[in-house]
Amino acid sequence: ESRPHRDVLRSAHIRLVPLAELRGLRVGPKLFQYVIKVLVQSVQLLYTLLSIDQPSFILLQNPPGLPSIAVAWVAGLFWRSKLIIDWHNYGYTIMSLTHGRNHPLVQIAKWYEKLFGCLSDYNLCVTDAMKEDLWVNCNIKAVTLYDKPAAYFKETPLELRHSLYMKLAQDYEPFRPRAEPVGSSAERSAFTERDGRDGRVVQTRGRPALLISSTSWTEDEDFSVLLKALEDYEQFIDEGAKLPALVCVITGKGPLKDYYNGLIKKLHFRHIQFCTPWLEAEDYPLLLGSADLGVCLHKSSSGLDLPMKVVDMFGCCLPVCAIYFECLHELVKHEENGLIFRDSTELAEQLKMLFLEFPTVEGKLHSFRQNLRASKELRWDESWDQTVLPLLGHSE
Repeated sequence: ESRPHRDVLRSAHIRLVPLAELRGLRVGPKLFQYVIKVLVQSVQLLYTLLSIDQPSFILLQNPPGLPSIAVAWVAGLFWRSKLIIDWHNYGYTIMSLTHGRNHPLVQIAKWYEKLFGCLSDYNLCVTDAMKEDLWVNCNIKAVTLYDKPAAYFKETPLELRHSLYMKLAQDYEPFRPRAEPVGSSAERSAFTERDGRDGRVVQTRGRPALLISSTSWTEDEDFSVLLKALEDYEQFIDEGAKLPALVCVITGKGPLKDYYNGLIKKLHFRHIQFCTPWLEAEDYPLLLGSADLGVCLHKSSSGLDLPMKVVDMFGCCLPVCAIYFECLHELVKHEENGLIFRDSTELAEQLKMLFLEFPTVEGKLHSFRQNLRASKELRWDESWDQTVLPLLGHSE
């Protein structure tokens, strides 16, 4: 539903081929509707893959793998192309969040992924834990390719932050200044101001802290954990803790967005404001690079994948508090580039510790950011060149 990044749209080497979405099928039981949808998608996708120029490789991200793995395999046979599956998770574990692990549809999807996954020529995966699971349970040999941020995920300069805040302030109340000083010629947001005389941008005194999270608003992220932690944070301030006001921005679209917006409206915070925008592709990395702390509530349905949002946050040198699951340690190093929590109480205590005496340059929040700046991790294109090109037999 979002416009691709302009780098994708401008590339002479990328051609986007949209597939029409099947709508309006409401006849019969849901299982029947699902089967019809899969069949129609199979025909659409196969026709598209057989209509393009002959590819050397077909690269497929899973999930979604039903029906795309089987269709891509058939197209590969036709074109004599190599099929590469990029395993980001298992589709059947995502389906199990809604239907339960023992549902017949989930069991069919599990069988399907194992069967057709074995027919691929090469396999990539996002964690060492998934690499081991693919080998032990599916007899699939994979290469770990950790997600890395694109080059445009980086800290946002103050001048650009101010422009972004002023743009968002047009539509979202939390980005607007709390009060305009009488007689001031400065252009102000909640976080920054531009002097009317020399045009210099500075951060406003007593500004709120900017906390950001992103989500697809699905069952694998329980945002009630964050809401409960923020209730405790509000109580800390009422009890006299020297903590800043918060602007909590949660970006994204998804089926549970209205549900959580309803919960947010029932909360009557005095020191915390919420904003749930849908950002343009170019604005999202700018906002990450302008924030003070990221929060991740992604719990892997399989326990084997890592949240891409944290990868992007780290690219922007943004420290993160992330909820625990089995292989999270492959990305978030506790007490080094962020903190790992298990429940709302632990998250509330972490927010209190990180924001105490904000915005002082002393303390954990600053040291985490410094560690991220010093880490100089690979970017996406560098990681691809090192890991995938040798696999494909390229020498460049």
